[in-house]
Amino acid sequence: EDKAKKMGIEQVKLEDLIRRSDFISIHTPLTPETKNLINAQTIAQMKDGVRIINCARGGIVNESDLYQALLSKKVAGAAFDVFEKEPVDPNNLLLTLDNFICTPHLGAATAEAQENVALAIAEQIVDYLVHGVIRNAANLPSIPVDLLPAIRPYLVLAEKLGAFGAQVFEGGLQKVSIEYRGDVANLTTTPITVAVLRGLLNPILEDSVNYVNAPVIAKERGIEIKETRMTDAGEFTSLIVLELQAGKSVGRVSGTLYKRKDPRIVSLNGFPLEVVPEGYMLILSNLDQPGVIGSIGNFLGQHQINIASMQLSREKPGGKAISVIGIDTPMSAELLQEIKTLPHILSAKQIKL
Repeated sequence: EDKAKKMGIEQVKLEDLIRRSDFISIHTPLTPETKNLINAQTIAQMKDGVRIINCARGGIVNESDLYQALLSKKVAGAAFDVFEKEPVDPNNLLLTLDNFICTPHLGAATAEAQENVALAIAEQIVDYLVHGVIRNAANLPSIPVDLLPAIRPYLVLAEKLGAFGAQVFEGGLQKVSIEYRGDVANLTTTPITVAVLRGLLNPILEDSVNYVNAPVIAKERGIEIKETRMTDAGEFTSLIVLELQAGKSVGRVSGTLYKRKDPRIVSLNGFPLEVVPEGYMLILSNLDQPGVIGSIGNFLGQHQINIASMQLSREKPGGKAISVIGIDTPMSAELLQEIKTLPHILSAKQIKL
């Protein structure tokens, strides 16, 4: 919010944006919440003659509904570089319209992006020639071969922590602080940090983020990265603590390795947990009151959603609590909104790892 004010940007709700805009340019990830975000209902709320641009992901705009709106001239024009089916079907009806244009999805081919990549390559060559350090290798993180078996499980854990944090915590990411505690602090942590960044950025940019470009993308987005090491990991042998700052909001998530190989999330904003980070998960914040867990279970059962795992934690009896529920099938955006209306539920998110 503060950053938006400094840049002179007015923040509004989605409904207001749709009603007021002459041009709507979409730059969001494709999630259960954003799938078919632009459809016949939302288009009906737009100004006559609105123009729609989708440079994000196919599926955010319902293509059939957009086709009808372009035919009727409710939408004056649209431009896409992504489609529900990739590569685009030659028989897609949108391609028959004069008021629709499309281009390939080649954002990385801009002059600015190529210049930044060139600078990064030059810096890495200097590192190798002067210091003998290989950074950002194309086929694996820059890890000595003899250390790779010890570091590989931490790469998996770090990427899971990043992806978990990116989907749970809201807001424009400004600062990432990574604490390496215990045994992991004695390892080469640079590739582990890259794995964290890849996990953080992948839910936003999806398949365009890899171990090579993750640090470059983070720098381009103005994200500050801070690493600290300490020998004390408390009750754990090793611990990675990730702190994400977005404006005035700060979120913390911690992870460790079970039996030195299996990733576990062991803390979320101070709530102790033991979560296997995989598949679809519901992250619920609720009041610690009788019947809450039963109502959640009944709700999921009524909608044929099977619970694969459940972890609960609370700050004190009757206080705030969180529930991390693994589910076998994803929940629709409508059901996610509905579960928020259950008694004593404060918030609900769905993530995928």
